[in-house]
This record gives sequence, structure tokens and C-alpha cells, in this order.
Amino acid sequence: MSENVISEVLAPQQSRWKFIVSELKPKASLLTIFNLISVPTVLIAAVIIVIRFIYGLSAVSNVTQTVPWGLWKGFNVVTGVAFAGGAYVLTFMVYILGLEKYKPLIRVTVLNGFLAYTFYAFALILDLGKPWNIINPIIGNSFGTSSILFLVAWHFMLYIVAQLIEFSPTVAEWLGSERARRNLKRLTIGAVVFGITLSTLHQSGLGALFLMAKGKIHPLWYSEFIPTLFFISSIFAGLSMVIFQGSILQRVFSYQMDAHSDERHNIMIRGLSRVCAIAMFAYFFLKIIDMVHNHTFGYLMTPMGAWYLVEMIGFVFIPMLLFVYGVRVGTPTLIKVASLMTLIGIILNRMNVSVIAYRWDAIPRYIPTWMEMVVTVSILFVQIWIFRWVIHRMPVLRTMETMTARAKN
Repeated sequence: MSENVISEVLAPQQSRWKFIVSELKPKASLLTIFNLISVPTVLIAAVIIVIRFIYGLSAVSNVTQTVPWGLWKGFNVVTGVAFAGGAYVLTFMVYILGLEKYKPLIRVTVLNGFLAYTFYAFALILDLGKPWNIINPIIGNSFGTSSILFLVAWHFMLYIVAQLIEFSPTVAEWLGSERARRNLKRLTIGAVVFGITLSTLHQSGLGALFLMAKGKIHPLWYSEFIPTLFFISSIFAGLSMVIFQGSILQRVFSYQMDAHSDERHNIMIRGLSRVCAIAMFAYFFLKIIDMVHNHTFGYLMTPMGAWYLVEMIGFVFIPMLLFVYGVRVGTPTLIKVASLMTLIGIILNRMNVSVIAYRWDAIPRYIPTWMEMVVTVSILFVQIWIFRWVIHRMPVLRTMETMTARAKN
């Protein structure tokens, strides 16, 4: 092969590598308030993680044999997975139901879901006393293939792969590889169907894990319907995250939007609000049925009952009404407030089930250390860094054609 032919073959590859290297450079000022807060926090968290792996979990955490699930599992995993539920709900609405008007939200939602699951898997490893045993649920060792943990582990792992495949055409567009984009696009529908199936199973599967904790979880939060409740709540949790996140992106990345993006965004969030309101009504109704079935109304007169009412009335029933009213009068602000209240409610519910109402009568109670809190926040910060990097560079909020046209101008 002649030198000219070799150079013609290598030239596109070399230019692509130069492009990737150039994309690694910062495209905005590094001296922002977010960076000034997040960088020191992440550096401190890195030191804490090193200490955790050298000296063990007890060196940085207050989890015990009695309360083995701490903040990292309760917030980063159990709560975070619910927030990432928007990916499977939206892909179902667009690719299965054919609601094309929500298609502009697909890429950013799938990206958020992929990053969330990836980082929450890392948080799960942090919270294991023997992190090298993470392989056990995957192979069924000591648990068996009929274990709920075995199913959740495989669903979790395969769903990350499915979301990566769903997002891969965007990466191919960014790299300018049309052939790869076409080939990856063919896999999208299969990955979507596979991902929806996996996600619906593991959302309820996470709830099913708590079925084994009867007698340890406060009766107001324990229920044989908890897998169904986890699944239903993941619907309005995920869509509320889409609404809340989309509202922030409209402001932060306004330079990527066209003149009609605000109008389209308001129309889309009104539609998503309807789904949220319906799912929240089903959730609230099922919780009442559950209280009647299990005769737990008497617990409402206790301090834990008051805390339960704060969760259910303040962050389920009221935001549900706000969603309904926001849709009727067409007020985006009310819808955004409702989405934020719903996200707070999901945090309360998941933390109540996994941490606060778990061994609620134990002495002493589990209280996370400041080091656990720093690591939890740092995981979110790093996720936001990568999310922001991708949005700035890849055609997630805008098409490749729009990016090219603006670059020429």
C-alpha cells in the first residue's frame, strides 16, 4: 500500500482524535460559583473515599449490622433510580405510543438516566462492607437465581447498557460518523423496548427488596404493595425530574434554543403534568386502600404519623392538585413548583422507607456522618459536570444541522 493511500486512511482518524482532544478543553469560564463550591467538595470526597477503602466503611460511615443501609444506598441508589425513571416513561410515550411531540426531550432524558444509573452503581459499591462481593448478586452466589437481589442486579446492569445504546447515535453524530449513526440507530428501537421492560421490573424490584424487612419498617411505610407503589411513584418522579430539569436547561443553555423553544417546552410540560397528576392520584388512592387494608390509621396520631402526613399531604396530594390546576389554567410556574415539590416528596418517601422509618424504634438511631453527606453531594456534582460537558458539545438539545449552521455563521 502506497504512502498516499495510507495517509488517506489515517487522516480521518487523526483529525477525529484532534477533534476529541480539542473538545476536552473548557468552553466556558472555570471561575463560576458552582465550580468554586463543587471542586473543593469533590476533592474532600476523594480523600474520604480513599479512607473508606483503606480503613473500611466504619471509618467514614455510621451504618451498622443493625442498620446496614445508609445515606449512600437510601439517597443515591433508591431515590436516584426513581428520579431516573423519566427515561423509560418518555421512551414509552414516544416510541411505543407514538407521541412525537415529546421527542425533543428524549436525548437529554436518556443521558440523565444513563449518568444517574452509572453513578448510583458506584455509590452502591461504596456502601458495601466488602465491595469486591458486588459480583455475588450478579452470579447468584449465596443468593440463588430466584433472589430479588439477583434480578435487580441484572436489570440494573442491563438497563445501563440499553441506555448507552439508546444514546450512542448522539455520540456518533458528535464524532461526525454518519455510518456509525445509521447502524446504531437501527438498534435504538430494540434497546428502547428492552430498556422499558427492564426499568419497569427493577423499579418495582427495588420496592420488593423491602418486603423482606417486615417488622423493621414502620407500619405506615411497610406494605405488601410496596413494589407497585415504587413503580407508580417512579412514573411521576421521573417526569417531575424531566419538567424541573428542562426548566433549568431552558435558562442555562438558552443559546442552544430557538425562538419558539419556550412555547414548545410549556406545551410539553403541560402534557407531562397530566400524566404526573394521574399517576399521583393512583398512588395516593392505593396508599389509602393500603391503610384501610392493614388497619394503620391509628398510627397517624403518633409523631411518625405526623411525619407521614407531611409526606403524603404536603408532597403528594398538594402537588397533585397544583399539577391539575396548572394544566387547567396553563400556568407553567405552578407546574414547575409542583414538580419541585414532587421531587422533595420522593426524597422523603425513599429516605423514609430505607433510612428514617427503618428501625425507627432502634436506640441509637442511624444518623449519617458529615463524610457520608459530602460524598453524596460530590456524586451529584460529578454527575452534573459530565452532564454539562456533554450538553455543551453534543447534539442533545439541538440537532447536528443547527450546530453546523451556527458554527458557519
